Amino acid sequence: MDSFLKRFFPKVYHQKQDRKVSHYCQFDSELLTVFTSSLYIAGLVATLLASYVTRRYGRRASMLIGGTVFIAGSVFGGAAVNVPMLLLNRILLGIGLGFTNQSIPLYLSEMAPPQYRGAINNGFELSISIGILIANILNYCVVKITAGWGWRISLSMAAVPAAFLTIGAIFLPDTPSFIIQHDGNTDKARALLQKMRGTTSVQNELDDLISASNLSRTTRYPFRNIFKRKYRPQLAIVLLIPFFNQLTGINVMNFYAPVMFRTIGFHESASLLSSVVTRLCATFANIGAMIVVDRFGRRKLFIVGGVQMILSQLAVGAILAAEFKDYGLMDKSYAYLVLVTMCVFVAGFAWSWGPLTFLVPTEICSLEIRDKEASHGADGAALEEALVLEKDCCGGR
Repeated sequence: MDSFLKRFFPKVYHQKQDRKVSHYCQFDSELLTVFTSSLYIAGLVATLLASYVTRRYGRRASMLIGGTVFIAGSVFGGAAVNVPMLLLNRILLGIGLGFTNQSIPLYLSEMAPPQYRGAINNGFELSISIGILIANILNYCVVKITAGWGWRISLSMAAVPAAFLTIGAIFLPDTPSFIIQHDGNTDKARALLQKMRGTTSVQNELDDLISASNLSRTTRYPFRNIFKRKYRPQLAIVLLIPFFNQLTGINVMNFYAPVMFRTIGFHESASLLSSVVTRLCATFANIGAMIVVDRFGRRKLFIVGGVQMILSQLAVGAILAAEFKDYGLMDKSYAYLVLVTMCVFVAGFAWSWGPLTFLVPTEICSLEIRDKEASHGADGAALEEALVLEKDCCGGR
């Protein structure tokens, strides 16, 4: 939003107005890069602590901490009067992200019935898409506030979903896995399993959890164990899937879609509306993933979604290379073609690499290393996002 840039990043605002500045360099600002990537650097550090909290105090405890920090961060964002307050907002949000990204997929995986685990875990990615969609719609609405304080609403409204998360986590039970692992109360775990599964025939599942817990109790150094030879395949998967997830280019759409659409010729409101359109496509694709993931398997979705993203990126690259120059505006017909192609791209991500990045690592890890592997996956995602975002300045394009 122009009002936001004028107040906190005037250099960027003036570069946008200067027709002598290349389109590729309008948002060239190290300060803006620090503002953007500070969230992911904070998340990278926080997820290491989150792993310990999740293992020692439970998945629910990490969700409570993450939600509370999210609320605090949104307060600083909505009340910001200078860049340090904005950075504190982003850092607190990053800490919340580190805790919630580490604990929620793990919680869902452990609570879900095996036959529906894929669909329920995909609900996490669907919720992210719905959240981004609501945020984009909110941005589209508040940008019309002529007084120029609409950005305060955008930043402070993060407290609403954070409050739902925090209050909801208070009433959630811990997972049967954690109950057995933490205090060995098999009766409590059995009662919870019976309530969740809707049947009294849970002894086989309970026996599996007890065996895994007994093995986990013999593990003194979980972080050291994940580097053992027998866990190397799991370690490779939980590092490389989040790594390549970030390198698909989805961050361009998640964080810079309005900037990109405005750069190629859309006006302020139209660029925000275009972001709403792409996120709608992602949301419907997430719903489709929930339907087919347990039917067709994870590997097929990885391959088909990957091919879909590759083809759409090649198409966008060809259009921009041919029609988008350093100066002047792109023809509107090509700009809309870019929008359509990017919708295909985000849909491909949303029904494959998006949800599967959270699902697959939690499925392949045994209990004794599960929370540590989840931490490594979150670390990889946070680090790669930070590194990708560090390249957003003109020199790194």
